Amino acid sequence: MNEDKAAIVAEKLSRRFGAFTAVDGLDLTVFPGEIVGLIGPDGAGKTTALRMLASILPASAGEATVAGYSVNRDPAAVKEQIAYMGQRFALYQDLTVAENIRFYADLYGVPRNGLKKRMAELLDFSAMGAFQKRRAGALSGGMKQKLQLVCALIHTPAVLLLDEPTNGVDPVSRRDFWRILGQLREDKVAILVTTSHLDESEGCDRVYLLNGGRLAASGTPAGLRAAMAGTILVIKSTEPLTLRRILEEKTGLDVLPFGDNLHILSRDEANDRQKLHRALAEADMAAEITTGVPAMEDVFISLLRDAAADETDMDEADDGVAEVNERPVTPSPSAQPVVEVKHLSRRFGKFIAVDDLNLTVMPGEIFGFLGPNGAGKSTTIRMLCGLLQPSGGEGQVAGFDLRRDTEAIKQRIGYMSQKFSLYDDLTVAENIGFYGGVYGLAGDKLGERRDWAMRMAGLAGRGRDFTRLLPGGIKQRLALACAILHDPPVVFLDEPTSGVDPVSRRRFWSLIHRMAEGGKTIFVTTHYMDEAEYCGRLALISDGRMIAHGSPSALKNAARADKLEDVFIALVEAAGRRQEAVAA
Repeated sequence: MNEDKAAIVAEKLSRRFGAFTAVDGLDLTVFPGEIVGLIGPDGAGKTTALRMLASILPASAGEATVAGYSVNRDPAAVKEQIAYMGQRFALYQDLTVAENIRFYADLYGVPRNGLKKRMAELLDFSAMGAFQKRRAGALSGGMKQKLQLVCALIHTPAVLLLDEPTNGVDPVSRRDFWRILGQLREDKVAILVTTSHLDESEGCDRVYLLNGGRLAASGTPAGLRAAMAGTILVIKSTEPLTLRRILEEKTGLDVLPFGDNLHILSRDEANDRQKLHRALAEADMAAEITTGVPAMEDVFISLLRDAAADETDMDEADDGVAEVNERPVTPSPSAQPVVEVKHLSRRFGKFIAVDDLNLTVMPGEIFGFLGPNGAGKSTTIRMLCGLLQPSGGEGQVAGFDLRRDTEAIKQRIGYMSQKFSLYDDLTVAENIGFYGGVYGLAGDKLGERRDWAMRMAGLAGRGRDFTRLLPGGIKQRLALACAILHDPPVVFLDEPTSGVDPVSRRRFWSLIHRMAEGGKTIFVTTHYMDEAEYCGRLALISDGRMIAHGSPSALKNAARADKLEDVFIALVEAAGRRQEAVAA
């Protein structure tokens, strides 16, 4: 393909579903050897745009060409030139790594002559060579992601379309995945990628921002930062969410948490600095205010601030939490742990998923549980929730024994997974009613809690809406409301913000912090390292074993690192080297 000729061209591309316009007049180009990012809030139209370009979904209006072929007039030719990787792993779980690759080679019509060499190149390229005989169902999330990419590349496409490929993937795997994309760029593959990790857009040559189906902005990451109006004021804090609320209440400014910093987009720097200094003095808190370089999340939020679809719902959501947590609760120094395990382990046959784990979590604590894909985090949570019996060790949750009192534990915890645990074919009210029944709520009590849940989720008056039609951020809050409908003392959140846009993620963490202030204990897993900064303490596991624990600041200080992500990667890689040395 001619490198001067665009590999992807979209002109006024649109898609309607009845009266709803998902993509509205999109103009976009991607050249060979480029990585272009397509970003935007939940429901912006990113996936719909990719599906039209992949000829999976016909356009309602406009035109697009991919590798020189029209998506409208010649979809079969387009499909021969592309590789498309959706959000769900299109792998056959009972086939091995090598069998999955051969299946896709047959599907794409790859000649047998030279297939073995191509497979070897891709397996080496993705560091998957040692796992050829492992079933896909036994792979970690990061390994599944790399296997799906290998399957997509087996026919050497001219264009690669990736829909949130690193959703739910740990930082080590994310870094490896983007290293692979960098190599593909050198091979002149045209890459169009959507992502909810806005730090990843820094690795793109250009970025397109969609909002409400329309193009809101485009350019290089540096160009978008330079074009952003105003100044970023930065305040470093050990308690960013507490300080955020204080500053917003006293100044009226929009204060955004960003790891252990707070960012304020200031239109009037001198005046806003005065407001902030006055608020800090009134709260008797000391903090340095500096200026900073805007991150892509700052640019994203700045561009979308006035257009956020559920902005007015946030006050309702906060008020809903406040009804449960009427006043902040300060745990007693003599308080007993809400979660405590000693020498906890779980084996599946010869495989040890959790190995000699010790941890305690105190009332009102936000406890972060981190680790790479396949480290044993979800297995641990399943044991703590009474869903899986330990193979060894002991522990208690909310005062009840992990082995003997599993049913009592289930009634005293809330659990929310990354899939949001909702039924898409039920309405909002029906989902709430279902979970109320599971938790034994009925009559006036159920009605009261239903009203509370709908206010918390920002869905007052929308009880008849089908859940599948809700934007991701609102669906996320509804899932949380259903998980804590029975007002449990302990809440387990397993990657609750996976795939959710930055605006919704930050709002969600405000809700989590409000719950913790009200005395609820929050046990959370996440692959977003900026979110891990909001936890009081962290435990990091790898291969089922604890490899580090402490506060975010303590872990960074011990590693002499500025970013928690750098600490995570260094510790996981060091643990891997130790495992290899023992095995040798």
